[in-house]
Amino acid sequence: MRYCLALDLKDDPTLIAEYQQYHQRIWPEIEASIRESGITNMEIYRLGNRLFMIMETDETFSFEAKSAADAANPKVQEWETLMWKYQQALPLAKPGEKWLLMDRIFAL
Repeated sequence: MRYCLALDLKDDPTLIAEYQQYHQRIWPEIEASIRESGITNMEIYRLGNRLFMIMETDETFSFEAKSAADAANPKVQEWETLMWKYQQALPLAKPGEKWLLMDRIFAL
């Protein structure tokens, strides 16, 4: 399955550069949590301060299971807290939402 998600960064060139540096070499525990959840490929793209994530998953993946595993993993929580220094919710996000699932409107 393929999922596409969006999130914004704070519109600050220094913070954006730091965020990108963290993603050049993510923590090993974060990579492990991604792979263990059934995510087989993940890419993040940036345009200005807008982020676009493409996630490809196997049949074992679910957002609910990933969320529960992340909540129980102190290292993931540490990473998420650190990343929130750089991120900001999209204007249409509900309280507590970060990455928002996008709707596919065209495919060929």
